[in-house]
Amino acid sequence: MIELDDVVVGYGGRTLFDGMSMSLPQGSFHFLTGPSGAGKTTLLRMVSMELRPSSGRVRVLDEDVGRLDRDGIARMRRRIGVVHQDSRFIDHMTVAENVRLPATVAGQSEATADAHLAELLGWVGLGDQAAQHPPELSGGERQRAALARAVILSPDVVLADEPTGNVDWDMSLRILDLLIQLNRLGKTILCATHDLNLIRQAKSRVTSRVLRLKGGRVEQAGIDL
Repeated sequence: MIELDDVVVGYGGRTLFDGMSMSLPQGSFHFLTGPSGAGKTTLLRMVSMELRPSSGRVRVLDEDVGRLDRDGIARMRRRIGVVHQDSRFIDHMTVAENVRLPATVAGQSEATADAHLAELLGWVGLGDQAAQHPPELSGGERQRAALARAVILSPDVVLADEPTGNVDWDMSLRILDLLIQLNRLGKTILCATHDLNLIRQAKSRVTSRVLRLKGGRVEQAGIDL
């Protein structure tokens, strides 16, 4: 469960969110839309505990984020996978090493992480690219590698920030399919996107809802996709 209650966020004298509230059930699939600058990335950063609001309450997976200490936040972040728009790879490490990195940071042994790594790279269609380095990958391959990295610890929540923003339509559909597969496994998906065609494409494939950021608040579109 993801819950924001009366959240206020401001930057440089400008109020971005003003008393924003929302509640997303566990296992749901939501698209997050809104104009550039509306705060899509900021909202995802609050859910992933990279950013705390000026006031209000954020709850993720039944935990009040404001009451967590540093160890508690680190523990909770292992249950949240994030796909950043810019991928954020370490270029001198191989694809396999980049994907395995969250497991390494979490203290898993290399043997334990590697037990899932080959299957995970195969799932995103990158089994043959494991030994390559990020600069050698196409945009779509980088995004699929980023998704693999985000789920290496089998998180309960997957946040995706414009995951199809820099890829062609066929690759967008492939990434959407991977997100749908994760949702069918019980993962909560929150995907920020400006691509309305992608949202429409999801209509017959997954029960999902649209959240629209507007004027510092979040509005539910009110229609199933």
